[in-house]
Amino acid sequence: MSGGPPSMPAPVCLIENTDRGLQTVGSALEILQGIQQPVVVVAVVGLYRTGKSYLMNRLAGQTSGFALGSTIESKTKGIWMWCVPHPSKPGHTLVLLDTEGLGDVDKGDSKNDAWIFCLGVLLSSTLVYNSRGTIDNQAVEKLHYVAELTNQIRVKSEGARDEDGEDISEDCEFVRFFPGFVWAVRDFTLERKINGRDVSEDEYLDFSLQLKKGLAPKIVTYNLPRQCIRNFFPTRKCFTFPFPTSAKNMTQLDSMSESQLCPDFRKVADRFCTYVFTESRVKTVQGGHKVTGSRFSHLVKIYVDTINSGSVPCLENAVVAMAEIENQSAMNEGLHLYEQGMEQLKAEFPTDLESLSAEHSRLSTMATKEFLKRSFKDEGGKYMAQLAEKVANLYEQLITQNMDTSEKMCRKLLSDLYANIAGNIKQGVYAKPGGYEAYCRERDAMVAKYRQHRKKGMKGEEMLEEFLQEKNAEANSILMADEKLTDAEKKMAENAQQVALLEQANRAAVESSRQLESLVQEERRSHEENLRHLQEKRQEEIAVLAAEQQRALESKLAEQQQLLRRGFADQEAELREQIAQLREEKAQREAEEAQLRAENKKRTAQEAMQVLSSVAGIYFDYKQKKEERRKAQVEAERVKYAYKQQAARAQQAARDPRGGPKVTGQPEVAHVPKVTGQPEVAHVPKVTGVPKAAEVPKEAVVPRPKEVSGEPKVKEVSGTSKGPPPGQTEV
Repeated sequence: MSGGPPSMPAPVCLIENTDRGLQTVGSALEILQGIQQPVVVVAVVGLYRTGKSYLMNRLAGQTSGFALGSTIESKTKGIWMWCVPHPSKPGHTLVLLDTEGLGDVDKGDSKNDAWIFCLGVLLSSTLVYNSRGTIDNQAVEKLHYVAELTNQIRVKSEGARDEDGEDISEDCEFVRFFPGFVWAVRDFTLERKINGRDVSEDEYLDFSLQLKKGLAPKIVTYNLPRQCIRNFFPTRKCFTFPFPTSAKNMTQLDSMSESQLCPDFRKVADRFCTYVFTESRVKTVQGGHKVTGSRFSHLVKIYVDTINSGSVPCLENAVVAMAEIENQSAMNEGLHLYEQGMEQLKAEFPTDLESLSAEHSRLSTMATKEFLKRSFKDEGGKYMAQLAEKVANLYEQLITQNMDTSEKMCRKLLSDLYANIAGNIKQGVYAKPGGYEAYCRERDAMVAKYRQHRKKGMKGEEMLEEFLQEKNAEANSILMADEKLTDAEKKMAENAQQVALLEQANRAAVESSRQLESLVQEERRSHEENLRHLQEKRQEEIAVLAAEQQRALESKLAEQQQLLRRGFADQEAELREQIAQLREEKAQREAEEAQLRAENKKRTAQEAMQVLSSVAGIYFDYKQKKEERRKAQVEAERVKYAYKQQAARAQQAARDPRGGPKVTGQPEVAHVPKVTGQPEVAHVPKVTGVPKAAEVPKEAVVPRPKEVSGEPKVKEVSGTSKGPPPGQTEV
């Protein structure tokens, strides 16, 4: 399965025990960082040379791997790790930790043993304590490391303890975060009888952990490790193993096959493995957050670095530090997933806004799922908000890039389709009677071909509108030069052309409105889906936290009943206070969760609106700039058109049959400049081949016939000059 453990033929050292202290091994941490599955961590601790490594090999399904050894010298140094697929929980990884034997005379440093034991507790979800013989007072006293945990582990940070106000012992909270406890008694030869009655292995353990009444120093010392085991660990289990083989073969245990071992020993070993596989829970940290292999690597390094710095490991601080590292990685993973998908879509630019928006929605949801899969304890949604912001910014850039690509492609497509018409204009094909009709026919055919082209992107209609506006001056020039049309027909054609331009502008506006509405709807749907995934994850975390609190409460209640039955009133009263504290904390947590859910819902809705506003703002800003550019082009064309109108009137007056000098050099349509790019008003190109108004003789504008004596003077109407209607005279 993806994200599972790599193939490990043998265990590797995770934490070295050197002269400089405990050191993490980088290569082992890299193995863990590649595991994205939840991990079930089983650690074995105990005195050296008690056969701990054999149990780990059995759990790994191997006969060898962890060093067994057959001498008084401890074989395991530091903490060794073996990662294998969980045999009964698909999608989970079983992490086996074999710790250095406690009480090794070669080390000579009891504090080192205490930290090894402490790390075994902090890192595991099931702690196996391995010992030999029986569970007598001497065996329990050797487990004094449990009593020292109160000085080696802190649940809350200094600031959190100061805010609580009350100096309440934190060891009452250990039961919520500590692993399950399994006592494996090796080479057990006694009968399990109490007062002549056969008892189970668990009853035997419970009997061995019973407290004595009294407050004498010896009794307090006797009760301390027992009370710690009862109070700290949520579950307790015991297995008593007989000798695996005869005494003379014990030195060859590491080379013996399973079939050569004692049948009773194999039965107990099978029951032990089955229990560990089925009952060991996924490793969790404060708050009920599940630990993956990647998170576990951070946890190992944080605890070891804290110990080396001389500080006491704090569960709360470790979770916060681990969450910061993991949430940052989760955010980067989600963003990378989105970027990777969008890069593939960029190769298909330009595309319509619906396709872009749909792909954004799909990838945004995938990025959110990836983030939620890896993130935890994202207080206030800090990293979730950062991911949403980065995705939104990238989406805005992609919308702009898509529009730019669409604009460039549409301009090129229009230019290519119009090339034949432009060539005809240069050759004067349309500068003859009926030329305007031929021009319109070919232009309409060009527009139809343009619309049939599928890959225009989101700027298709808008660019067609701009293009037709740019070519409006050419169309007017051809229209005015067409001698086949009367003035009235030219006026009608000009009006029809303006109507067509308005219809295209309306078509472009409708398309833009439709695209924007689609964008808003898709964004809203995407954010609603992301909110649903976020709420599902939050509900899952709440359920895990509630289960964690419930287990702690049930453990305390069971212990309370036992103390009451045995008459330990003082201890029962103390336990009652702890139970009340757990219940109060549970109620407070539920109230905080309800408030947090409401705040998250409100904040997510606000973030969704901000993203929608941002995307719509980008789109409208782009549209506004384009509209300003278009208005500048229209104004430039209007000035140019007015100039050409004046020149056309001059030509018409020069051709008047009633006399007056004629103007040679009739302007040719072929000399009308092609409007390219986005011309500004200040840079309107001059039309060559058309005489300026100043060069036309006044007599050509208003021709005057010779005066006839005794007849009134007649002022003829020409061009736009004012005067009486035709047929009327002015005396």
